[in-house]
Amino acid sequence: MLAYTVYSEAGGVGKTTLAANLAKAEVRAGRDVLVIDLDTQEASLSHLLDVADERNDSEADSLLRHMIDRPRGPFEDLIRTSEGIDIVPAHNILEYASKHLRRREEEAADFGETFNPNKQLLRVLREAGVHETYDTLIVDPPATADIKLHNAIHATRHVVIPFEPSGKGYESVQGLDQLVGGLEDNLDIEVGVLAVVPNRYKGMNDQDRFLETLQEDGWDIPVTLRERSSMLEGCWAEQCTAYRYVDEHRDRNRDHEVETLEKIDDLAEHIRLQTEVPA
Repeated sequence: MLAYTVYSEAGGVGKTTLAANLAKAEVRAGRDVLVIDLDTQEASLSHLLDVADERNDSEADSLLRHMIDRPRGPFEDLIRTSEGIDIVPAHNILEYASKHLRRREEEAADFGETFNPNKQLLRVLREAGVHETYDTLIVDPPATADIKLHNAIHATRHVVIPFEPSGKGYESVQGLDQLVGGLEDNLDIEVGVLAVVPNRYKGMNDQDRFLETLQEDGWDIPVTLRERSSMLEGCWAEQCTAYRYVDEHRDRNRDHEVETLEKIDDLAEHIRLQTEVPA
């Protein structure tokens, strides 16, 4: 199974829209796709794909409950579907993931048991047979490098990095390089970067310079996504992927938007051609 985390220290809607559209590209390629939303921001993937109706429901089951061995039902009941994409939506209780996972670790230690708080998403997915059911797993964590990110990395072992090609964006990518190295050391695993994805590219000279620098540093940049504010803002307004937005909410095809969708398809294919790893 292909498994990866879409992560950027800068966060923002660019990370989430890329994760959602890569998931849709995978569905378009005939693959069974599961997306895990670990981002507790209101503008999360769950909101974008209109599956966030239980976010505030304290009685609802949640992924975190499964991660601390307190589920209220089977894992399969957590899954919602939008545009052919299976999604485990975010729940507000994820804000307290570190507290609950650390507490569960302490409880286990009291009984002489082992409980690694960074491996619980991986455990839940394995026990649910996700690796046997799906072709692709995509995790969308928050921008903060916290326990949710650690769980995402343990479950996928690979990352895709969106960023804006500017001075700040370059620093973000370089900072993520250091973060990935730190995660490898702290979690004792290897983490592969499948692609670096510049978005909101405007063709300016300084942007080209940053991209050249990144490529010289050895980063894989398979596609560059230009500025498409109108289309992406429309996606959030209509709560859908760019594919559905262009197909259902545009009165005519715009060549530049179709070109962007083709690039996302190309990016998804490029990522698929990388090493597929079990989650």
